[in-house]
Amino acid sequence: MLRLNVFIKVSAENRAAVLEAAKELVAASLKDNGCIAYDVFESATRSDVLMICETWKDEESLAAHSQATHFVTLVPKIEGLAEMKLEKFSF
Repeated sequence: MLRLNVFIKVSAENRAAVLEAAKELVAASLKDNGCIAYDVFESATRSDVLMICETWKDEESLAAHSQATHFVTLVPKIEGLAEMKLEKFSF
């Protein structure tokens, strides 16, 4: 299995738009084959930090997800409004 933690640093003026896009991404991604878990979290201590936490069955499932319409539409939208940092783990 694979775990991805995507840290998103966003300004106050872009936070609502980023959170809306992230929630849309989560809803669509949960329907992807091989998706075990996918959620967005808001920091309890920093209003400028969000995190998307993903768990995938395997690399093949993650690769298909990265080419899905919702991914190629929403991720660039988020990247245009915020800084993203990815951490990837296999377990």
